[in-house]
Amino acid sequence: MRGEASCIADRTSRDAMASRIAALKDDAWKLGNEMFAITSTLDANPRLYRALTDPGRPTQDKVTLLHTILGNKVMPLTMQIMEDLVSREWSRARDINNAVEDFGVDAMMYKADADKTTLQVSIELAQLQSALLNLPVVRSRLSQEAAPVAARLDLIHAVIDPMGFHPVTIRLAEHCAANPRRRRYLETIQWLIGKFSRHMGEALVVVTTATPLTQKQIDDLIKIYSKKVGRPVHINSVVDPTVLGGMRVQVGDEVTDNTVVAQLENLQRKAKAGARI
Repeated sequence: MRGEASCIADRTSRDAMASRIAALKDDAWKLGNEMFAITSTLDANPRLYRALTDPGRPTQDKVTLLHTILGNKVMPLTMQIMEDLVSREWSRARDINNAVEDFGVDAMMYKADADKTTLQVSIELAQLQSALLNLPVVRSRLSQEAAPVAARLDLIHAVIDPMGFHPVTIRLAEHCAANPRRRRYLETIQWLIGKFSRHMGEALVVVTTATPLTQKQIDDLIKIYSKKVGRPVHINSVVDPTVLGGMRVQVGDEVTDNTVVAQLENLQRKAKAGARI
């Protein structure tokens, strides 16, 4: 959980840079890759991100350190973003790493905007999420930070290569595999889906069923939840045969679970509670 200072720093910096990133169009791809590379560098070097966020260190010293590390290896906007980030206050040192990653994702979203494929990428991320639900061993291995990066990348490509995804989807999937960042892989994909939905001005509704939803069901859910939340919604349809039947709906932190497996688990809990009486 980020502290208030970090949330303000992250949001303010990204808002200030948003129009400039959007103006890059196709070059947003390069910016995104550079921000992901910097995220990995910071994650691997605690002394570095502490030095860049030290409140007792003059901002100019931090900027000088940035130029020493990055030099002419990055595009000008990447350096300007990093200079802006190190000039801000952070609740904890590691939060600057999260902000750098946020910029990387933002850049990839603007690249998708330039390609007019933002919705496509969001749908493909949902398809990846759905596919991984049925691959528990793969999910577990993708989250093992001790495993070699090359092995994790080979594993995710074995899943996504046959699916013919857009380059932005592939790059995001690769980033999550190469640098899990102390997160479960599936949770990171869900986080990305949420970011894309907010980027498109929609609320995200995650609907989990044992079999694919029909278009009529999706249309009905869009009507119901658009009215409920007061703005357009995007239905992220997740297919998970293990729920057996019924439907689980998540809107933000609110979950309504009417799946068969949830009902069976509830009956088991009641039976155990009754047996103890």
